[in-house]
Amino acid sequence: MNPGFPQIGMDFAYGCFHYGMQVMSDIHFRIVVSGGEHVPRRGGFIVAGNHASVLDPPIAGGQLPRQTVAIARKTLWKGGLSSWWMDVMGFIPVDRDGGSDVGAIRRVVQLLKEEKGIGLFPEGTRTPNGRLQPPKAGVGLIACRTGVPVVPARLFGTFEALGRHGPLRLGTRVTIVFGRPLLPADFDDRTQGKERYQRASERIMAAIAFLEMPRPKVI
Repeated sequence: MNPGFPQIGMDFAYGCFHYGMQVMSDIHFRIVVSGGEHVPRRGGFIVAGNHASVLDPPIAGGQLPRQTVAIARKTLWKGGLSSWWMDVMGFIPVDRDGGSDVGAIRRVVQLLKEEKGIGLFPEGTRTPNGRLQPPKAGVGLIACRTGVPVVPARLFGTFEALGRHGPLRLGTRVTIVFGRPLLPADFDDRTQGKERYQRASERIMAAIAFLEMPRPKVI
C-alpha cells in the first residue's frame, strides 16, 4: 500500500471513486480525520461505525487507506444507477437483521480471509434523531466468527449534513474518528451462550460511543 496514494493498491473502479470521493468530501464537508493510524495496514479487519446519514459509507470509505467492502440492506437494491453503483463498488446485500443471511455471512468471512476490509454499521439503519441507536447482533456475529480486529469509528456532522429527513447542507464540517482496534478478547465472551453475539455488538457499540471529537489544536 502506498501511504501517499493508497488508490494504487485498489481495484481500478474502486480506486477512482475513492480518490474522487476523497476530493469531493474535502471540498464540500471540510473533512477532519482523527486516528487514521489505527486502521490496520495489512490483514482482514472490520470497521464498525455509527450510522447517521446516507453519506456515511462513501465519506468514511473515501477516508480509509485500504479498499473496504460495505454491507448494505438488500432492500436498497431497487434498480437503476444506485444499484449499479453498489454492484461496481462490491457492496454485499444482506437481510436487515444480518444474523440470518448465511450467504452474505459466508461472503464476508471469505473476504476477511483474503485480508480485505469490511465496513459495518451495528445499528443496522440510520438514526432518525442524530443519537446513537441500540446495535443489532449481526456485527457481533461476524466479529466473533472471524476473530479479526474491529476498528470502531464515529462520524460527527453527517446527520447535520444530510439527516434522514433533512436537506443536504453543503459546507457542514464532518469529522471521522477511528479508535484503537478491538481484539476478540475485548468483545467476545463465549460464556454468554445465545446472547454472545448481541453482547459483542453492544461492546463494539460502546467503543464507538466512547469516541469523542478531537480538540482543536492550539497554535
